[in-house]
Amino acid sequence: MAESEELKKSIESLKRENLELSGMMLATGIIITQLLQAQCKRELNPQGAAGRIMQSAREGIEGFASSTHADPRLKQRALEAVQQYEDQIRSVLAV
Repeated sequence: MAESEELKKSIESLKRENLELSGMMLATGIIITQLLQAQCKRELNPQGAAGRIMQSAREGIEGFASSTHADPRLKQRALEAVQQYEDQIRSVLAV
């Protein structure tokens, strides 16, 4: 019974930590998106600037994943996140 109670406490602690980290990730993502949008808007070719930034991010992810032998799911989710950021950033830029 004591093990069950300890397990419940551990699960609750992990849930709380996950929520805190999710909140931090959300805030970080929004801040980064806003900064990149502002930076790209200043460029003569804002769509091109966004493309270069995101391509550089993809290359960085590929390099990190191959040099650290990262879990393929981590790499896949990171690449999906870059696409999400790119879509958000491009949606407010002039064409």
